[in-house]
Amino acid sequence: MIKIFGNILFYPGCIIKLILKDFEKKYEKILKKYGIDFIKLSELEFCCGSPALNAGYFEVFKSIVDKNMKIFKEHSIKKIITPCPACFKTFKIEYPKFTKFNIEVEHITQTIWKKIKDDKSKKEIGRKTKVTYHDPCHLGRYCKVYDEPRKIIESLGYKLSEMKFSHQNSFCCGGGGGVAANFPLLAEEIAKERISQALKTGAKILITSCPLCYIQLEKASKRKIKVMDISSLF
Repeated sequence: MIKIFGNILFYPGCIIKLILKDFEKKYEKILKKYGIDFIKLSELEFCCGSPALNAGYFEVFKSIVDKNMKIFKEHSIKKIITPCPACFKTFKIEYPKFTKFNIEVEHITQTIWKKIKDDKSKKEIGRKTKVTYHDPCHLGRYCKVYDEPRKIIESLGYKLSEMKFSHQNSFCCGGGGGVAANFPLLAEEIAKERISQALKTGAKILITSCPLCYIQLEKASKRKIKVMDISSLF
């Protein structure tokens, strides 16, 4: 088998890069902790194109794909690690439909779990604190990544209590698909309902692994339950 040489790109995605900048630092710290060598393209980075594709602007999306592929080739990218489920789904599922795409793509929870499951020195940070987990639509329904986030949570010592609607039947946070931008009141009501579902589990913390879900749920929580991104558990 021929080994493919190249760089691993940490691609934070627009929301983390521009709004939740502390999440970017937390994820970088975790990757470094587990000895994952990566590069960042920072100012060269361009949006993955998910918003344009979801809005039906296929020609615009193709131009974004071409621009990103040029950047990836110039920097010999062999693998992309991203904490954004929308970027993950776009690179993994959509890019191969529009271009020749031979780059491996991982959501960062997949990357972290592969490392943490063999870590003999891991500490039970959670101290059996009861938590619940919200499945992001792009990570769960679209890409079938359900286990890794949960295994990370439990391996850190948290007691996971599932909501009635979880895994493939998860309830949306209300933020995706342009709903929050075009129908903010509807998005707010959906997020409030999800918070209500989380409270019924008796959990003290609602965890998610999507920056958009975090923003929606944290805003709707009204401090009734603590909302955390999975990066903040370490």
